[in-house]
Amino acid sequence: MKRLLPLAVACLALLPGVALAAPPPKAAPKPAAKLPVDLIVLAGGVLTMDPNRPKLSETAIVISEGRIVELASPSEAALRYEAKETIDRKGSVVMPGLVNTHGHAAMTLMRGIADDKPLMEWLQTRIFPVEKQFVSPEFVKTGTQLACLEMIRGGTTTFTDMYYYESSVAEAVDASGMRGVLGETWLDFPAPGHANLEESIKVTREFLQRWKGHQRITPAVAPHAPYTCSKETYLAAKALADEFKVPLLTHLSETREEQRIVKEKYGMTPTKWLESIGVLGPNVLGAHGVWLDEADMAALAAHHVGISHNPESNMKLASGVAPVVATRKAGVVVGLGTDGVAGSNNDLDMFEAMDFAGKLAKVTTMDPTVLKAGELLRMATVDGAKALGLDETIGSLVSGKDADLIAVEVAEPRARPIYDIESALVYAIKASDVSLTMVRGKVLFDGRSWKTLEPMPIVKKSYEFREAIQKFLAANGSSAPAGASTSGARPPATPKPK
Repeated sequence: MKRLLPLAVACLALLPGVALAAPPPKAAPKPAAKLPVDLIVLAGGVLTMDPNRPKLSETAIVISEGRIVELASPSEAALRYEAKETIDRKGSVVMPGLVNTHGHAAMTLMRGIADDKPLMEWLQTRIFPVEKQFVSPEFVKTGTQLACLEMIRGGTTTFTDMYYYESSVAEAVDASGMRGVLGETWLDFPAPGHANLEESIKVTREFLQRWKGHQRITPAVAPHAPYTCSKETYLAAKALADEFKVPLLTHLSETREEQRIVKEKYGMTPTKWLESIGVLGPNVLGAHGVWLDEADMAALAAHHVGISHNPESNMKLASGVAPVVATRKAGVVVGLGTDGVAGSNNDLDMFEAMDFAGKLAKVTTMDPTVLKAGELLRMATVDGAKALGLDETIGSLVSGKDADLIAVEVAEPRARPIYDIESALVYAIKASDVSLTMVRGKVLFDGRSWKTLEPMPIVKKSYEFREAIQKFLAANGSSAPAGASTSGARPPATPKPK
């Protein structure tokens, strides 16, 4: 029957008065509908920190609802996605945002106040008296805003903080768009906002309840150090951290003096003492780790404790050289930090932290092959995120993670010619080369200006605090820092991004 159909049709066409319509032309296939997304960042190259796809050439980073959808070629992305906005950084390298694993953000208001002093003298003659007089929610919020301006400009997207009035810190971080792991600091003597342990527990509980579950802010508990906090204090801090499932931040083995004090008091190292009282665990991050021995490193690795290495602070305060190579070899996750800027470093530049960490490790081990550039970049990104328990969310550029990323221009003569991009980023690039800073898909710095913070009011307020602090120091028999102006100097008309 099928064979007769064409013949029947042909015969019908020959009959008078019968006309057959021509078959309709075949419709062209409809192009597949493009998926709507929020943003596409076009990069000249990408350093993903993903071992499966470590380096990519020209790439489109597709972002929606704050997360990375896909890393594709620009042509593929153009076919598949319709973006509300496209950011062109084809002249830059895009990489994960830098993770600063230790600092005291509000201390920017004391930048340079106590340079060239040993740690204990620095604390007791300058820092503690000034903090007692001036630290307040307003002081903390202003200092944190100033720190956020600096970090955003330099490509840091996440930072760790240990200070007081951390809800004020969190408010500043929230407004800035940055990501923060923020620890309310405890001491065994009265401190700003904390008269005693009972008040520390109350204040911190309120802080944790307010900020727990925030998309970018991780509240934490921060007992200061084994030489300033008792067993009772540490156990109370651990109980609170465990109850809320948040990090516990602490200074650990920073100086020889700390080692001596703890050894005389407990007969063991700070690390072994914390282990003996049951504080160590995967939610703990220890800052510095300068005087760790092999047994300490083994204990930290066994309990999955992270360490923050702060090379510039350790050098400037002559605290010693952290055994970073051995610590990492022992299986401890080590991130990088800047520490605060009130004399222990003076800036929040994570590019400098990478550079110094690498060179310090090489010269002290007399081995130029240790801490290669790629390892230092890991410490500043995905290892830092892992030390903070955030590696499932940030630290590398892969589908599903939050879009915390930066673009770095590589056009300056100091970076040219480029044979190895990792080497260039660690040893040649500067914070001022950052041309884009983004957290959860939101632009915080676009290469020309800050998008979430207004610099001038913050800078102006910082100068007002400076004048008050200088008057306080003078009235209490302490001269202004060397080279400081006492003539009421005012900030420049406009702070420049570069």
